[in-house]
Amino acid sequence: MMSSARVDYIAPWWTYWLNQFPHVNLRFQPLDHTFKPQDENYQQSLIFIGCVAAAGLGLNLLCLAIYMSFLCCCRKDEEEEESKKSNSCCVTWAAVAAGLICCVAVGVGFYGNSETNDGLYQLTYSLYNANHTLTGVDSLVTGTMGGMQNGLKEHLYRLNEIFAVRGDFVQTLQFMQQMADNVIKQLLGLPEWEKAKVDLAAIADQTAYVEYYRWLTYLLILILDLVICLAACLGLAKQSRWLLTTMMVFGVLTLILSWASLGADVATAVGTSDFCVSPDKYLMNQTKDVISSDIVHYYLYCSQTLPNPFQQFVLQSLTLFQRSLTTMQIQIQGLLQFAVPLFPTAEGDLLNIQQLLNNSEASLHQLTALLDCRGLNKDYLDALMGVCYDGVEGLLYLCLFSLLAATAFSIMLCAIPRAWRQIANRERDYDDMDEGDPFNPQGRRMTSHHSHPANMHSFCSYSSSLGSQTSLHPPTQAVSNAPVSEHMGQSVLFGGNPRFENVPLIGRGSPPPSLYSQPYRNSYSPTMRATYLSMTEDQIRHFGEDFRA
Repeated sequence: MMSSARVDYIAPWWTYWLNQFPHVNLRFQPLDHTFKPQDENYQQSLIFIGCVAAAGLGLNLLCLAIYMSFLCCCRKDEEEEESKKSNSCCVTWAAVAAGLICCVAVGVGFYGNSETNDGLYQLTYSLYNANHTLTGVDSLVTGTMGGMQNGLKEHLYRLNEIFAVRGDFVQTLQFMQQMADNVIKQLLGLPEWEKAKVDLAAIADQTAYVEYYRWLTYLLILILDLVICLAACLGLAKQSRWLLTTMMVFGVLTLILSWASLGADVATAVGTSDFCVSPDKYLMNQTKDVISSDIVHYYLYCSQTLPNPFQQFVLQSLTLFQRSLTTMQIQIQGLLQFAVPLFPTAEGDLLNIQQLLNNSEASLHQLTALLDCRGLNKDYLDALMGVCYDGVEGLLYLCLFSLLAATAFSIMLCAIPRAWRQIANRERDYDDMDEGDPFNPQGRRMTSHHSHPANMHSFCSYSSSLGSQTSLHPPTQAVSNAPVSEHMGQSVLFGGNPRFENVPLIGRGSPPPSLYSQPYRNSYSPTMRATYLSMTEDQIRHFGEDFRA
């Protein structure tokens, strides 16, 4: 079943697509697409991909600089001819587009970051399992040989002293020593694991450490992009120039960060895809000088058609090992039966030897299971699936996130200067209004502030002093002769929009028209003037002659 799984492994299509990317060193010399991370030219080809992303960043910043220069240097006449409504719609739609693209980019980035993390987690998990298998084989071989060489010899030496007067018992002990030497000899026939021993646990720890900080960095970048986008939209909505300026600075920094992450992700994805297209070839080249190629083939492919390099050891060495242990067990049983009644002190050493042989037999079965190819081959396949499927796929989504983020912030950087100019134009138009215009709220406040206190009379004070019987209410016939449409027409004439300031001033505690200078008396409608001229004598005596037209 495992062999068919290995045969069915096919690198995903995106690894073949990334493998076809041009591999060029910094001297613009084409290279083959073989994964060779130790080769200097291959390293330069990955750096070249990052340089392409840097060139894209430079082109993007150049286009933004040209656009802003054109926006700042356009003539004032052209600005006046532009429609404010169309400019406002342009900025609004640009902000909406930038916000939507930024939200999509953040969603894609979260998914890609999670996929990459899952793939590398599967890689580290497989490395830990493979390291456990190799460590188990090494510990079983070392423990069995140590028990035979040290523990068994020590017990046999004491038994020789005890059985010194019995030659037949001593002869049995010598036979057991020969069996132990045969077992050690068979164990030494295993491949020299020390030459090919690699601390996979250390590699897994380093990979997990780097992956954690990579995942955390991208998480912070995603949150930063989202916060900057939302803050920019808030600045456009509230027309806050300081907030827009701050977000513009952060937008440029985020744009640079997006292009930098794009270059790093593409280079990593291309290098990983070069490995995923032919991983067996790379591992064979790496281990050809330290371990037999037959053994590497056996564990990488785990196919029934390939010869088992441990066939001789499993069928012959381990069989002889098993027979030797069985023979020694029989000898120990005989000594326990016949020698212990004569030499009671020998019982402890004989029982220890029997326990040692039982442990060696159990270790033999475990060693046989660990040397089978299915365990390591499964770990190898899981690591490939994690790196080449989830890992590279996640990197592609992160590349898409970087492109979308760069696009969103480019649009935002184009919209903010236009919004800034619109805000400045509105403030300038407001400041250019005539301060003496009575329909300008700011002008009215300034006029009221500079008026002489002696001429300032409050309708509120008048009404409080005279009571409700003499309150200022114009005659009924004067109000009925002034339709609302006439007041609205006057407001449209002066302000373009019917405003609260343009309604009749009676009942609002506002000063009468005569308080203003003579040029503004004609600014009021005849109906409004008639309303004020129709005041009673008591009202005239209270306010004086200032209200007379």
